[in-house]
Amino acid sequence: MAAYADPENTIIMETTKGTVVIELRPDIAPNHAARIKELAREEFYDGIVFHRVIEDFMAQVGCPKGNGTGGSDKPDLAAEFSTEKHVRGTVSAARSANPNSANSQFFICFTEAPWLNGQYSVFGKVIEGMNAIDQLERGEPVRSPDKIVTMRVAADV
Repeated sequence: MAAYADPENTIIMETTKGTVVIELRPDIAPNHAARIKELAREEFYDGIVFHRVIEDFMAQVGCPKGNGTGGSDKPDLAAEFSTEKHVRGTVSAARSANPNSANSQFFICFTEAPWLNGQYSVFGKVIEGMNAIDQLERGEPVRSPDKIVTMRVAADV
């Protein structure tokens, strides 16, 4: 296991396509970063599929129903908008039309998505393993989806 600058704010996500390491940004989205760690520690994400993967846009995951309509049993989070840009590797909170509806779902950008800037809560970035994200099966919905095998906080591994 590699050494990370801040293991308490580093997520190790094993997917069916390989390992992805996410550096959380509690400095810009403390509640979203805390929620991801809380759910990872509860093993909430284990086995959850990437249900929406759009070429040249993003891969979305975190719905226990596997279709984008569900979340955890925890209360929704208030938006934590920042000036952080949506670029390749950005990890951001998925939500409904209500800006304060983020719960457990998130997405990882394949490429720049400037229309999302200031509209979605960025809470991390992929620092290793974007190649695994690039290999995810595409679709909306995905017919044969890839999934998170395990997702852990690096400090606990």
